[in-house]
Amino acid sequence: MGYYEITETPGLKATQEQIERLYHRYHFAHQFAEGKDVLEVACGAGIGLGYLAKVAKNVIGGDIDENNVSIAKKYYGDKIKDKIKIEIMDAHNLPFSEETFDLVLLFEAIYYLKEPQKFIQEAKRVLREEGILIICTVNKEWEDFHPSPYSVKYFSVPELYEALRNEFKEVKLFGAFKVEKHGIKNRVVSFIKKMAVKLNLIPGSLKARAYLKRIFMGKQRPLPYEIKEGMANYTEPVSIPVDKPNKEFKIIYAVAKK
Repeated sequence: MGYYEITETPGLKATQEQIERLYHRYHFAHQFAEGKDVLEVACGAGIGLGYLAKVAKNVIGGDIDENNVSIAKKYYGDKIKDKIKIEIMDAHNLPFSEETFDLVLLFEAIYYLKEPQKFIQEAKRVLREEGILIICTVNKEWEDFHPSPYSVKYFSVPELYEALRNEFKEVKLFGAFKVEKHGIKNRVVSFIKKMAVKLNLIPGSLKARAYLKRIFMGKQRPLPYEIKEGMANYTEPVSIPVDKPNKEFKIIYAVAKK
């Protein structure tokens, strides 16, 4: 199984919250991208590249999986000649000169990196002065957290802050998707998820996971080829303390300024 099997690809069935999280990441980044040269590392099948390109000066998407890159190139077609470029890329060794970008993104991928600190240093290298690195990751302190196949290391809020603070002059952390503990449905889903993790019943591929989610969580929708404005609800992330673990939010954002 390759990274393609654990990538959110167009047509894959997803829950409403999955779609909201996908939209949330790119809508959050959207406000930083206007008029900028943007690099998304581990861009997967490129679902967010077109959305970013609507406001950015230029967008480059890179992924280490050839299948993901092929899907993105096939979909965007002639747009690649205009504002979007897509290529195979290793996050640990970015193929760009110093100070090439204004914004670097790494969404739901830092836990797959063998050397996350090397990526952070590479991101700093290719960013211009005052450039921004945004990292989005699931919160390992979330009570219902479970690791993905191929994952190497997940970060808590303090761990992510520590990884960034020595490389960047300003680091802010935000939380999104507040944990809902109330209600029978939430408690039942939480219990089922915990038991599945405990018994090692979580499938490796997202396709197999989608099947289980349909059984336990109901109706799903196919993921789009491209993010569209307003396709899901959006709530602004909440600023959180950087020095203590956070169990209040499912998702963590780090915004680091060079």
